[in-house]
Amino acid sequence: MKKKSVQFASGQVDFYFDGKFSDLKTLTGQPHTVLITDENVFQANEKKFKGWNTIVLNAGEQFKVQQTVNEIIEQLIDFGADRKTWLVGIGGGVITDLTGYVAAIYMRGIRCGFIPTSILAMVDASIGGKNGIDIGVYKNLAGTIRQPQFLLYDYQFLKSLPQQEWINGFAEIIKHACIKDVRMFNELSANDIAFYQKNKKALSELIRKNAGIKIKVVKNDEFEQGERRLLNFGHTLGHAIENLYELSHGQAIAVGMVEASKLSQKIRGFKQTGKVVKILEQYGLPTTLPYDKEKALEVLKMDKKRERAAMNYILLDKIGKGIVESIPMQHLSQMIQEL
Repeated sequence: MKKKSVQFASGQVDFYFDGKFSDLKTLTGQPHTVLITDENVFQANEKKFKGWNTIVLNAGEQFKVQQTVNEIIEQLIDFGADRKTWLVGIGGGVITDLTGYVAAIYMRGIRCGFIPTSILAMVDASIGGKNGIDIGVYKNLAGTIRQPQFLLYDYQFLKSLPQQEWINGFAEIIKHACIKDVRMFNELSANDIAFYQKNKKALSELIRKNAGIKIKVVKNDEFEQGERRLLNFGHTLGHAIENLYELSHGQAIAVGMVEASKLSQKIRGFKQTGKVVKILEQYGLPTTLPYDKEKALEVLKMDKKRERAAMNYILLDKIGKGIVESIPMQHLSQMIQEL
């Protein structure tokens, strides 16, 4: 187990790379811990959960809502959870979002940790302290920024991960490469998902590298006043269409990255849209979608990145260099209609 401790403004987070689920007993203590997972992870790893107080939720983004939060809190009460209880989320981004959110509000805050079980959660969703729930079609409209105490990485969980979820996670890896790391973009261009599935060392290094990118960005801007906004590349329009069309997160932000690349071409003179399209297709992600632009723009009006009459949109100057551009909403609407 390789430990990396990172001091954020709101607290220290310990990252345990190349760890095992069994290490959890030494981190939290079994009697004082409640695990939160979903039915898919639980069924694929049922033996691991034996002897632990466990809350098993329905799987899917559609359950990342206040009703689920209420149900979790009722079960915590049944378990007798108090302010010394550990809450540990074991799953993908939906589970870590819900666990972090409940931990922030139950008894005004209890300790929590995550064991991410998907590529997406390992490289993005579980890192950075963002927790939240969806309100209707508005993703993560209610939430907190509060760091977990630890993240424990056990790559054995990836053995039961469906192929579509591998594809989903690589959308975030490609995003990191687009905004911050041209070398990683070139590495990804030379390989495919099958390569990383077969090569454990390469996969472990890729996950650590991506976690490192996000850790560094969040450390510099924990509360998203500047650089952290770059992590939303592809997410502005992507989030708007994700719930409208019941797409997976990776599929939606892949389309969002292509649209953002086209906007970058119009606004910043970006000349590598073709490369972005090619790498997304190489990893099995969609690059076009006939979506209702009027409906998407309506959802955009309530996006958290909007500030009054302008949207902080993430564009590319070149691959490996993302920038935040404040675009007047009226101008943005016009350009999206023309894409």
